[in-house]
Amino acid sequence: MGVVLRVRWRNIIILNGLVPSEEKSENSKNSFYEELEKVFDYFPKYHMKILLGDFSAKVKRENVFKPTIGYESLHQDNDDNGVRIVNFATSKT
Repeated sequence: MGVVLRVRWRNIIILNGLVPSEEKSENSKNSFYEELEKVFDYFPKYHMKILLGDFSAKVKRENVFKPTIGYESLHQDNDDNGVRIVNFATSKT
């Protein structure tokens, strides 16, 4: 689901998604991220895109993730969904 807000200087696209849980198959996760990639690429790069949703992600405190998630994390380990969403977010900036 998504909403396009037309504002003075640029459009703001707000997307909401629900990632398959960690127990789901790799195929279902790959399908979700492929579809998300298509939706993101549909809109021009100069639009502001905000991604919201339940990503069922765990991302631990590692230096490699700090530019994306900041310096605080509640988790002591990573899971596949956490690594996927961080990789997606960093590839779209």
